[in-house]
Amino acid sequence: MKIQHVPLQHAAQTWPLVQDYLKSSQEYAQGDYSLDQIKMCVLTGQWLLLVATDEANKVHGAMTVEFQNRANHRVAFITNTGGKFIIDQSTFVQLENICRENGATSVECAARDSMAKLLSRFGFKDKYRIIEVLL
Repeated sequence: MKIQHVPLQHAAQTWPLVQDYLKSSQEYAQGDYSLDQIKMCVLTGQWLLLVATDEANKVHGAMTVEFQNRANHRVAFITNTGGKFIIDQSTFVQLENICRENGATSVECAARDSMAKLLSRFGFKDKYRIIEVLL
């Protein structure tokens, strides 16, 4: 698989190819944002859209990344990911390179236990647990 950044000028054309992958990621999102809100963040350039493609350039998955500037790091925060069998050592190195090219010094994501276990293979470690109370 090849991980590619979709330039902003091509995001609207690419959206129909990735929306079902990103929609599937909403099963675990706990209502943080809707598919329409994800689309808005991608099409306005707030979030980076990445696609996983095969040799024939067929899309097999998608990911969105939000960059956050903090005191000690520029964090590439993975906001959504969807697709099957798209995360391996090769694709993760590609993701790291894209994040570095955009100035990131670290990568973070919120993950359920099974995803955290998978990502531990690539060096991810528990940093903190996110909890919430609605006001």
